[in-house]
Amino acid sequence: MRKLLLLGFLLSFISVKAQVTFPTNGVKDERPDIYAFTNATLHVDYQTVIENATLLIKEDRVVASGTSVSIPQGATQIDLKGKHIYPSFIELSSKIGLPDASSSRSRNPVYNPEIKGAFNANDAIKSYFDAVSEFKMNDSEADKLRKAGFGVALTHSKDGLVRGTGALVALRDAKENEVILKEKASSHFSFDKGSSRMDNPSSLMGSIALIKQTYLNANWYKNQDELVDLSLAAFNENRSLPQFFEAGRDKLFVLRADQLGDEMGVQYIIKGAGDEYQRLDEIKATNATLVVPVNFPDAYDVEDPFNAINVGYDDMKHWEFAAHNLKMLNDKGITFAITSDDLKDASKLSAMLEKAVEAGLSEDVALKALTYTPAQLLNVQNDLGSLSNGKIANFIVTDGSPFKKDTKIYQNWVQGKKHEYTTLDTEDLAGKYNLSIDGNSYDLEVSGEPGKQSFKIIINDSTKWDVKSSMKKELITLSFMPEDDNFEGKLRLSGWKTENGFSGNTQLASGEWVNWTAERTGDLETKEDEKKDEEKKEEEEDEKDEIGDLIYPFTAFGQPEKPKAETILIKNATVWTNEDAGVLENTDVLLDGGKISKIGKDLSAGSARVIDGTGKHLTAGIVDEHSHIAISYGVNEGSEAITAEVNIEDVVNSEDINIYRQLSGGTTTSQLLHGSANPIGGRSAIVKLKWGYGPEEMKIKGADKFIKFALGENVKQSNWGSDYDERFPQTRMGVEQVYVDAFTRAREYEAEWKKYNGLSKRDKANATAPRRDLELETLVEILNSKRFITCHSYVQSEINMLMNVAEDFDFRINTFTHILEGYKVADKMKSHGVGGSTFSDWWAYKFEVNDAIPYNAALMNGEGVVTAINSDDAEMGRRLNQEAAKTVKYGGVAEQEALKMVTLNPAKLLHLDDRIGSIKEGKDGDVVLWSDHPLSIYAKAEKTIIEGAVFFDADKQEEMQEAIQKERARLIAKMQGDKKKGKATQKPTPKSNIIYHCETEIDFFSSLK
Repeated sequence: MRKLLLLGFLLSFISVKAQVTFPTNGVKDERPDIYAFTNATLHVDYQTVIENATLLIKEDRVVASGTSVSIPQGATQIDLKGKHIYPSFIELSSKIGLPDASSSRSRNPVYNPEIKGAFNANDAIKSYFDAVSEFKMNDSEADKLRKAGFGVALTHSKDGLVRGTGALVALRDAKENEVILKEKASSHFSFDKGSSRMDNPSSLMGSIALIKQTYLNANWYKNQDELVDLSLAAFNENRSLPQFFEAGRDKLFVLRADQLGDEMGVQYIIKGAGDEYQRLDEIKATNATLVVPVNFPDAYDVEDPFNAINVGYDDMKHWEFAAHNLKMLNDKGITFAITSDDLKDASKLSAMLEKAVEAGLSEDVALKALTYTPAQLLNVQNDLGSLSNGKIANFIVTDGSPFKKDTKIYQNWVQGKKHEYTTLDTEDLAGKYNLSIDGNSYDLEVSGEPGKQSFKIIINDSTKWDVKSSMKKELITLSFMPEDDNFEGKLRLSGWKTENGFSGNTQLASGEWVNWTAERTGDLETKEDEKKDEEKKEEEEDEKDEIGDLIYPFTAFGQPEKPKAETILIKNATVWTNEDAGVLENTDVLLDGGKISKIGKDLSAGSARVIDGTGKHLTAGIVDEHSHIAISYGVNEGSEAITAEVNIEDVVNSEDINIYRQLSGGTTTSQLLHGSANPIGGRSAIVKLKWGYGPEEMKIKGADKFIKFALGENVKQSNWGSDYDERFPQTRMGVEQVYVDAFTRAREYEAEWKKYNGLSKRDKANATAPRRDLELETLVEILNSKRFITCHSYVQSEINMLMNVAEDFDFRINTFTHILEGYKVADKMKSHGVGGSTFSDWWAYKFEVNDAIPYNAALMNGEGVVTAINSDDAEMGRRLNQEAAKTVKYGGVAEQEALKMVTLNPAKLLHLDDRIGSIKEGKDGDVVLWSDHPLSIYAKAEKTIIEGAVFFDADKQEEMQEAIQKERARLIAKMQGDKKKGKATQKPTPKSNIIYHCETEIDFFSSLK
């Protein structure tokens, strides 16, 4: 009965390929291919293993597996005793069979799309691209993946922000019609605009904003009939597919991709960079499935101590941690698939996975990440991901675990078709033999890997005769030239395999036939074996070595634990309250629950941590109204005159060492501003410098929203070179017109939405909602005092102009930053209600600054303008207390008023003075304990505290520096050990960090190449 059921099951699997539309040249062979693989260790899936099993396949499908499979008549039987069968792997990140995109950049700015046709307004939106339409099987590339164990690949374009659809293809040499498993299997995104030569976007935040706007445009496009946009039409069609986002670069890019998806209502499958372990909690919170590369870095060659200096602390630690990434993700409960995509050679996959397994990743999890998980993500689990009945016959035959670099893949069967790499019946003949020819004996040694073994006759330690060999199944042929007196001429031995060696005949030069035998006498004892034993011993010793601490952030001065709020009592300090109480001598301040709880004398400590402030000064944390630290990949989106859609909040860089450096100077809060490349720049981020915390934890929740405007030379591209003479505006008059036009359009946009929102339900159902426009929405927020302007400014005429424009549109400028001619218009600023955030003594660094004076801050302050001093510079942000002190010298500003210029006044400009900027009960516990008078050049920030947590402690600095040196020394010694063992190393390359200023322009996309 069982045989009848099996026969019926086999007959039900009539291959679709039997009905191909291509004509046959000759006699059509319609006999089914049925193979039975017997006596194998069968890994049906990542959690099911059957010993001595049979796998039965018919055509391209698995039809039975187990220990009692009935093999039908006519099936080809293959004995796999001692061998393993695993499901072939699935590669989720590939561009196999697709053309490479041109990436030439235009020297001149390109503002309009170059792709002809009814496509999107931006060439980086390539949602119309379908991989299936361009796919051409490249068998040489497919073979590389097959040799690494892959049977299927998701191929997709790696060009553009929105990249179109991917096709799922089987990796075998056949017509494209036969290997395409799913024509539209996925939709793809990235932060890299690729081959687009358009200027926009020019920054990471620009990429993010453009993708967001494309979602909104596509939403509108569904319900309109005004225009045809094939890009948006395809975008909407592709939304039902699994959505893949190639984040790349580092773990923060994963978080950014997920945040973008959350805003747009999409859960992406995100390809990371392999360093996700550095932000596990944040990655876990995304709920995203990851596609994780295994391109673990080689050790650095640090023999030369000067070369070692060029290796960053974070790079050293990543080298040690990288192989642990997969285990740590799994331990955290994060689902992931594994990709070979970032490896220079897919053949390195097994070596990388061996490292991951040695680091604690279970082989079951590794197999799941290469088979089951990819199949599920693509919704093809009914066909792929395991070898259960009915699945496509994609499997590899190995001599052991595919997660060991020395494991051989004999065959990779794809869609039931064999690809052979090592002959299955090849036997390991290595060993010592006694070769006897007509009574004359020789020592014969066979070495090397099966199928590639070499034969030598050993005379003594220094004399060896090469023996040519050839084997075909059981038959063997040997030939060599004897160099003794026993024989004349070349000997050609022909024979066959015996139970303990070989036997056969040879014809001597005389024509006489004689017998020969080669009896095995023992195993080889080679230096290679000794070396392997020594390496194994060393590796076992290495396994006992513990890796260093995981630190937050993962760079110098990171700590194993993020700072936590404490109950802290600071006693007997000189307290600069910035309130009516003024400066209080010998006063205690209690921080509790992240807030300033009590201020007074002889406060009770209770269980609080006590810090002795005797002889020291306590101030509110410094607030920097204008900073460009902690921003990733571009401070300017200068590609257009108005880029109000971009947002610094999208690109906060929590790993920037300047955060820690500025904490050491007492700065606790910063407004991270867009640069000054255009009249209306991007939205800002207001953050607390919580070193060790992630980007979202740094942002101040509930803070008012701000945006950067700019005036002067930068916005009209005065110093950009002769190629930049096309973008409007090119004059200061044009700058004014940009503002007038922008706010006029914003009013019209607002009116359009008000009209739509005022319709009845019935009328709304028959109307098309206006298109949401992130740029105009932001400008409407300004008109309605829901977002506030910080404006880069120098010259009084332009300052007056912008105040007049704002008043014409019935709103007010919040802050003029730089404002170096503020002293000329301070009365008008006071009347308008705008504050000034300036430099203390910068002047004459460009033409429009020639009239700057160091008395500027004092004069504005004296006129009643809320005046702050900002940094605009990573270095200056470490000493803003000293910048404030200069106003005492230049203008005779009172000390307490001078201190307010870097504490309470910038807090007022940011609308945060109810929370920070002064020491008052109920405000945030953001304080700095100084060693001396806070305006003194001798004052050092001893402790910088944010919301009751100590983020900088000068008392621990020496200890931390010693720990870093000790850790570097340990890692250097470990890398030297790798080099000594002959492992691959890489040459150290110094890295440069760009310090952003207002005018900094970089090509974000060139850094991705």
